[in-house]
Amino acid sequence: MTFHCKNYDINADACKKLKGDCLPGRKGCVLEGRFALSEELEQKIHDLEEKMKRAKE
Repeated sequence: MTFHCKNYDINADACKKLKGDCLPGRKGCVLEGRFALSEELEQKIHDLEEKMKRAKE
């Protein structure tokens, strides 16, 4: 990542707050709504949300 976040675990390459992949701007992220997302990042977030939704079913 190109930013510093207190919730980012560099050793695990994961978000400690959300206990999963570090995707800046995703729902629950401390950076959510603070910057514009690229189309690629928006797609990754969408894919992750769909995966999590299917896992709950």
